[in-house]
Amino acid sequence: MKKLVLLALISVSTFSLNAQVNIIPKPVAATVGSNNAVFTISTETKIVIQNDSLQNAAVYFNRYLEQYLQYKLTITKNAAIKNYIKLSVNPNINEHADAYTLNTSQNGITIVGKSAKAVFYGIQSLIQLLPSEKSKTLPVAEVTITDYPRFDYRGMHLDVSRHFFDVAFIKQYIDYLALHKMNYFHWHLTDDHGWRIEIKKYPKLTEIGAWRNGSIIGLWPGKGNENIKYQVLPNDVKITPADATIKTDGMRHGGFYTQDEVREVIKYAADRYITVIPEIEMPAHSMAALAAYPEFGTDPKSGYKVAETWGMMNKYNNVFQPTDKTFSFLEDVLTEVMNLFPSKYVHIGGDEASKIWWKKSAETQQIMKEKGIKDEVALQSYFINRIEKFVNSKGKIIIGWDEILDGGLAPNAVVMSWRGEKGGIAAAKVKQKVVMSPEEKLYLNHKQFMNDDSLAANKYLPLETVYNYEPVPAELNAEQAKYIWGAQGNLWSEYIANPAKVQYMIFPRMDALSEIQWSQKGQKNYADFLMRLKAQFKRYDLMGVTYSNRYLTVNP
Repeated sequence: MKKLVLLALISVSTFSLNAQVNIIPKPVAATVGSNNAVFTISTETKIVIQNDSLQNAAVYFNRYLEQYLQYKLTITKNAAIKNYIKLSVNPNINEHADAYTLNTSQNGITIVGKSAKAVFYGIQSLIQLLPSEKSKTLPVAEVTITDYPRFDYRGMHLDVSRHFFDVAFIKQYIDYLALHKMNYFHWHLTDDHGWRIEIKKYPKLTEIGAWRNGSIIGLWPGKGNENIKYQVLPNDVKITPADATIKTDGMRHGGFYTQDEVREVIKYAADRYITVIPEIEMPAHSMAALAAYPEFGTDPKSGYKVAETWGMMNKYNNVFQPTDKTFSFLEDVLTEVMNLFPSKYVHIGGDEASKIWWKKSAETQQIMKEKGIKDEVALQSYFINRIEKFVNSKGKIIIGWDEILDGGLAPNAVVMSWRGEKGGIAAAKVKQKVVMSPEEKLYLNHKQFMNDDSLAANKYLPLETVYNYEPVPAELNAEQAKYIWGAQGNLWSEYIANPAKVQYMIFPRMDALSEIQWSQKGQKNYADFLMRLKAQFKRYDLMGVTYSNRYLTVNP
């Protein structure tokens, strides 16, 4: 860590790159003017938009100015204005989708994008050229920027099942993604620990499934003041005494989003050119759903309850019974979800389905026999394929964790590779889209320091490891590499119960992630990144973002 910080303190003049352009993610090209000229934004400056399609970008910029720098500029279509920030679209400026140019002169600032979305990305760069403290005027250095993203999928995930976050914070989280030029928000809405989305046909999903009666204290298996007994485990599942009786804090926890609130979030994200991908977990990680509707489980009389402990869920019966009535239930749920979300993609989970519960269920075994399904691995494939056919029939595409490869990949699915890169490599080789999200590189709930000053998942993921990750595996040839759609960071919330902790865990590792996703491979330079990160920390201070002060000290 000392080496990291010392590098960050090296003089700007050491680098041949234009370190004055402290933009993250790093642009394709940035040149600072030679005569030290500046354009000064004042209250007289006008935001000039070419047409109404650029209103979102102008409004977003104005909101940033007003919220953090106490400015509010007039938005106009009057191109004759001399003191200006001009936004326009030119589909011919560059062959790359989402390309933009940004030019600052003494007369004003111009951002030209290939599309309105590209102009919005230019606005994010302009924000990072602004001072990080309030003042009467805002000087912006003379600069020319040409920029476009490397990957089409630039995502960030948030688990709201383990801990619930309200709509106001979800919007704030989306703004963090926007600042880093990300374009997909993966909303993990259901799991063993809480069902977070209103489904009108099945009200008990939120009446019962959205609430739990305790959470473990500390790292798994935790410590607390109440003994909560879980259902008896099968004889062939070995457990320690700590597994058999879980201690929790005994506090009721939960919450959910109404469908109107979901629409509100989707609109908010769309205004920032971010697609919201919902995740509805199946066939496992379904204890919250089964607590509400036990008839869809393999053992309805066992007493399902919303999970109160983290991890080790393969030891508890959290899988759906693959009956026609279960599939009808899931299709009803997915229909409501797909009607809510404009996204072309629906994430259906598919991970960590313990096969032991299907093996022990006489009804499941009878279903397998009737359908000629040879084993439980093949049953997993049958389950995913059946759901995929339904989702495809509605004009949508499924995304699943790499376990959806087990027993044979669903023909149209996108694979999100989290157990390393093996699943992503296998999918790319058969020409299916892949989002790389390996746990050891991109799980931002892992601790960022060897001896962290905040409780986190007990794995170590420092900033430099995130930054140096390369999403395209060397095993793939040029044609196969085209199927690496992009990369995603994940934030699981077992040990993250409030917005400040979310901020602490994602910053500055989200900055490193954004450079993986956006910046060109040959341009990455960790020392240069650390220089630019110094300016970013000042911006986070302005925005009231929580991060570890170890990044600011020589001897953390």
